[in-house]
Amino acid sequence: MATTTAITTVFSSPSAILSSTATTTTPPSPCKPLLPFKQPLTTLTAAAAIASILTTAPLPSLAQDSPSYQVYYGTAASAANYGGYGGNSNKKDSAEYVYDVPTGWKERLVSKVEKGTNGTDSEFYNPKKKTEKEYLTFLSGFRQLAPKDVILNNLALSDVELQDLIANADGLSSEEVKDDKGQLYYVYEIDGVGTHSLISVTCAKNKLYAHFVNAPTPEWNRDKDILRHVHESFKTVGSF
Repeated sequence: MATTTAITTVFSSPSAILSSTATTTTPPSPCKPLLPFKQPLTTLTAAAAIASILTTAPLPSLAQDSPSYQVYYGTAASAANYGGYGGNSNKKDSAEYVYDVPTGWKERLVSKVEKGTNGTDSEFYNPKKKTEKEYLTFLSGFRQLAPKDVILNNLALSDVELQDLIANADGLSSEEVKDDKGQLYYVYEIDGVGTHSLISVTCAKNKLYAHFVNAPTPEWNRDKDILRHVHESFKTVGSF
């Protein structure tokens, strides 16, 4: 009886096992959503990074590309009265003429001997190319302008560089220009061998003023807009 009872216990449990299995079995879980394909994510990420760089990188400033100038006040003092060198902070009240100087250009100090010899009153140059420059000469005793060709030849008498420029010029033009106050200017443009020159001449206060802008051809081709601005900025005090 004992043995039979043990066997009955062992074999009477299958239904319970099956029942337990049936109640504890969980249904299959639904399919998990597929992850998006990684390549579009990579492309989108790269595009976003590029956009971020483009929006955060500083854009070039237009102001940095625009040339700037300083106004020079010239006194046209005689050699006997020629005093200080450099700067123009104390010259404004006694200035007889003005012109613009590109920022970065340097002033060449004019000696009393040079002032007395050829009338050079002021000069500025590009330190990167010293032959790219502007300067002004004046002569006393002129009440009015003579004919254009006479004036240019007289200027060349005391300026060896101008003599050579005229003698070897490929082209030379001249015209008469009046400002809004009626003051007359002679304007010359000389296209020389390897050099370009712009000259503006006028009379005021019993003096003849001649403003020169010279540049070698490569610098002229590069800086012609700046050099024309400098040339056109020359005015005698009282005419602006």
